Amino acid sequence: MSTTLTVYSGRNENLVGPLLEQFGNDAGIDIQVKYGGTAELAATILEEGANSPADVFYAQDAGALGALQAENRLAALPDAILNTVEPRFRSPQGQWVGTSGRARVVVYNTESVTPADLPPSILDFTDPQWKGRIGWAPTNGSFQAFVTAMRVTLGEEQTRAWLKGIKANEPKVYPKNTPTVQAAVDGEIAVGFVNHYYLFRIRAEQGTVPAENYFPPNGDLGSLINVAGAAVIAGSKNQAAAEQFVTYLLSQQAQKYFATETYEYPLAHGVAAHPDLPALSTIQTPEIDLGDLADLRGTLQLLQEVDLI
Repeated sequence: MSTTLTVYSGRNENLVGPLLEQFGNDAGIDIQVKYGGTAELAATILEEGANSPADVFYAQDAGALGALQAENRLAALPDAILNTVEPRFRSPQGQWVGTSGRARVVVYNTESVTPADLPPSILDFTDPQWKGRIGWAPTNGSFQAFVTAMRVTLGEEQTRAWLKGIKANEPKVYPKNTPTVQAAVDGEIAVGFVNHYYLFRIRAEQGTVPAENYFPPNGDLGSLINVAGAAVIAGSKNQAAAEQFVTYLLSQQAQKYFATETYEYPLAHGVAAHPDLPALSTIQTPEIDLGDLADLRGTLQLLQEVDLI
């Protein structure tokens, strides 16, 4: 009888479904996948407690992994898995590992904005010169993880002030990253706060478009690199298969899939990013422990307080 592995995936089925199916076929493992929002699935695992059928949590961002780690719901991973990636992309406590990198950027319309027009920090977009020219997606999980990073780095007051400052500039609101990037491409907005890879997906579908990504320099929060990552659930009855799955996500095959199919950054040593992307080592990211981005509840409360969600 083949082993059955249950994966709770906060990553979209269209994005990673083929990869997970390939793992099942290659490993001879019956893989059952429950798809959903990352925060929603993390909450489900906590509610299910020791009775959770999940063997693996495959999350869209590190914050949800940190939340489960804080509640002792994750098992320790072997060093052989953890050492596949740089320390900044894994749990300092060894309980989760990043599998692909996702940079925050400012996408801009090249017909209305030049690189010289762009400020050195994401914080500077509160300047009135950007009034009516910004797009963002306050309900999007990646944006909320970014706000959590801002709270961790700058504190509640400065984060509240930034949110209010951007709101005063009357930004256009979108449900998620893709329409925000498309709005920049179409010239509906001058700049948008998004993840880096959406522009590349639009280019793959539409060819050359009048938009580029801007990585704010000098370790600015606007260039935060979060990770999609995976962890084995504490008490899993299929721990060996669960670790095999996490190892697979860091294999050359899977890492090249992320580079070429999703335009994310491979994190395993020795796998190159897509040639159109700036090298990961050249992006000046803020110094932050991604595991500290666990307080999504506090971020949602702040966004509600300033009437953004």
